Amino acid sequence: MDDLTGASWRKSTRSSDSGNCVEVTDNLPDVVGVRDSKDVRGPALAFTAETWRTFIADVRAGVLS
Repeated sequence: MDDLTGASWRKSTRSSDSGNCVEVTDNLPDVVGVRDSKDVRGPALAFTAETWRTFIADVRAGVLS
């Protein structure tokens, strides 16, 4: 599940101007990748699409802050 080969990365719209940014990829089947935009060759996290949807829903609902 953690193969991010072919990922098309985009910077989060919530990223700050100070360089504290994350990039996500959602063009791979059933995998969402997350990485630090300042270290694009560094490690990346891979989540199942369902886990990522749950995380985003919880953030929007205020469950996570």
